[in-house]
Amino acid sequence: MDLTGKKAFVTGASGGLGRHIAISLANAGCNVALGYHKGEDRVAAVAEAVSSLGQRGAPVSFDQGDDKSIEAGVQLAVDALDGVDILINNAAIVKGVPFKDLDTLGPEIWDDTMRYNLRGPWLVSRAAAPHLANSGAGRIVNVAAMAGMRPMGASIAQSISKAGVIQMTRCLAVALAPNVTVNCVAPGLMEGTVMTQGLTPEFRDAFASQAVLGTTTSLQDVASQVVQFCQSETITGQTTVIDGGIYFH
Repeated sequence: MDLTGKKAFVTGASGGLGRHIAISLANAGCNVALGYHKGEDRVAAVAEAVSSLGQRGAPVSFDQGDDKSIEAGVQLAVDALDGVDILINNAAIVKGVPFKDLDTLGPEIWDDTMRYNLRGPWLVSRAAAPHLANSGAGRIVNVAAMAGMRPMGASIAQSISKAGVIQMTRCLAVALAPNVTVNCVAPGLMEGTVMTQGLTPEFRDAFASQAVLGTTTSLQDVASQVVQFCQSETITGQTTVIDGGIYFH
């Protein structure tokens, strides 16, 4: 599908991956509504970058952890672009808790993680679904993580929430066919994001050493795969892992 003139709503657009996705979609011809909760200065810079490519970049403030805010945020995106063809569920939170530390992973961390990482994308997708179906070229791309496919990641809660996103992708692909395709990317460790800015060089090197390519995950590779899913005509319900080859180790 040619993305020229399409209207995309990217959540978590103030972060490192969100920025790459928004700019990559703009390069492909999309106008982009830039969903964010924090980081007004960062999202303004993304909007400027999108505008410099000749596309509309419209910041949309909403809280993915609040049901009413989600409904309002989707409507703001629709109003800003006069419709939505593409939804990228990228926003998420993470709080690191070692797997063996069950006492620290209490109900508050668990509930917050599920609310933002799984319930939030579900409600955003549900609110956007009628607009995507009516567009005639509806696309959803969810951002999970390789931690959703094996017991690893920042915490048990994060791993399970991302596994839920992968299964949600499959279920929505069935529910929204044939008018909307739904796919998913599952990145490994991505440097240059808000979530990973506090990592030590030792942690980064330990992660990269597990990959056959000896590196962490490229933000641009993930963004490019998101765009490819939006362009594809006959792919739905699929999850692509982008991790430098950890699964082959």
